[in-house]
Amino acid sequence: MTKLRTTLLATLTAACALVATPALSAAGPTAAPSPIGASPYLYNGWASPPNPVEVMNATGIRDFTLAFVLSDGTCNPAWDGTRPLQGGVDAATIDAIRAAGGDVIPSIGGYNGAKLGEVCPDATSLAGAYQEVIDAYGFNSIDIDIEATEFTDPAAQDRVLEALRIVEANNPGLRTVVTFPTLISGPNQAGVRMVQRAAELGTDVDVWTQMPFNFGGTDMAADTITATEALKDLLKSTFGYSDAEAYARTGISSMNGRTDTGEIVRPADFQRMADYATANGLGRFTFWSVNRDRPCSGDPSACSGIDQQPWEFTRIVAAFAG
Repeated sequence: MTKLRTTLLATLTAACALVATPALSAAGPTAAPSPIGASPYLYNGWASPPNPVEVMNATGIRDFTLAFVLSDGTCNPAWDGTRPLQGGVDAATIDAIRAAGGDVIPSIGGYNGAKLGEVCPDATSLAGAYQEVIDAYGFNSIDIDIEATEFTDPAAQDRVLEALRIVEANNPGLRTVVTFPTLISGPNQAGVRMVQRAAELGTDVDVWTQMPFNFGGTDMAADTITATEALKDLLKSTFGYSDAEAYARTGISSMNGRTDTGEIVRPADFQRMADYATANGLGRFTFWSVNRDRPCSGDPSACSGIDQQPWEFTRIVAAFAG
């Protein structure tokens, strides 16, 4: 998921009050249900990370997508490329969410930093890095957020898809998400290539999730629906799915409030997306990020940049989860 860059920082003039992440114990066993469908992104790397249990209690959300697992400079996974895979704040966050009855799906990749899909020399070693993440917490789902050159380089795409095929074979029941950028008209050339290459390689991705923002949108709900319909049609034609099957393999990951390029996703826009996702049985509905799901009063990376209620977007995702 794209991190806020200097464009947004220059635009926003206020931020949200600090909410500290609590000191917690090591992560416990995974919950049985998969958090694949409705799990907004939470990031411990910046923006005054909120206490996830407080968000859960305030909104009814149960699950989170915890970002980002990157390379530590070699083919080894680390949170943000710098924090240890186990024993740090991210482990504490996972433990707290699970103790409160929720679960976590790790997001591997993102816009910035060294990507495992580019640093690992081949699909086998990359699958080993993915497996290390899965084993660290007994995860039953993973999100591969493929962006920037990892997304546009065919060799990196192939390594990611082949590695996913390996971990799927080695972890029966593992649910996989691939999250990637889009155009208003739907997947760009790299996106189309990735979906079609997955079919060729036999990689069975559970939910292909587009990020419909930073793409020149004006009516963000309508433009998101247009992009999502195009992804559904691509999946249908590539894999031979029915409409219902293709929708179930399709996801939306929006951005709340002001995007990096100045688009505005208001709660009403997001609700329209949620209504569309519910009506069509989409497999995933989420957003970047819970850190920003607050009105502004200070740190510009820790708020949405629009007039909203605290955790307003998270409540919409919680309702989608049922």
